Amino acid sequence: MKIITVKDPLAGGKAALDIFKAAKERGVKTFGLATGGTPETTYAELVKSDLDFQDCVSINLDEYVGLPADHDQSYAYYMHEHLFKAKPFAASYLPNGMASDLATECARYDQIIADHHVGLQLLGIGRNGHIGFNEPGSPFDGTTHEVALTKSTIVANARFFDREADVPKQAISMGIGSIMQADQILLEAYGEKKADAVAKMVQGPVTETVPASILQRHPDAIVIVDEAAAAKLK
Repeated sequence: MKIITVKDPLAGGKAALDIFKAAKERGVKTFGLATGGTPETTYAELVKSDLDFQDCVSINLDEYVGLPADHDQSYAYYMHEHLFKAKPFAASYLPNGMASDLATECARYDQIIADHHVGLQLLGIGRNGHIGFNEPGSPFDGTTHEVALTKSTIVANARFFDREADVPKQAISMGIGSIMQADQILLEAYGEKKADAVAKMVQGPVTETVPASILQRHPDAIVIVDEAAAAKLK
């Protein structure tokens, strides 16, 4: 696991851009993407860059259950606003949170992942160590699945909604087993509230109680952290 420490999220976005550029240069055609506050500076740098993704495919980690794609808090909407409207891909895939049969939708998404091998997977990390919506206790060999969000995740995401009660309680998430199949993984973490999770991910035991700790076993994992998120690293 390679650790890159930067001053702040703006510097993190610039460092991430370099990793995306290198991936493009070596011929990566499928990018796994994430949402939330963490990757916003990365997407801003990608939008400003001269990188062209029109010959590439994107596959997102997750989507809320019950939000249509045009809802302003759906991850489909987030991706359009932060990246896709400026940098379109040949095809962009997200789980369908409005699917009437979620098990069938999960199977469909697994097939998409199988058909498009991810060359670079972008991740954030939750305060409890989750990646995607794979909460503590998620199996390391998991594939796409329906998730009941934990209270801590709902509270963390409430800042994006008018009320905490409006936060969806379920999501569809790519599984940890699927995430680990990517050739390269880039995880970003910023702020003091992520310091404990970062320390456990990097230096703690590999355990399903800290889902991100599995990245210790990935052959090409890069972690970009600001000084605050790196504060508890030895």
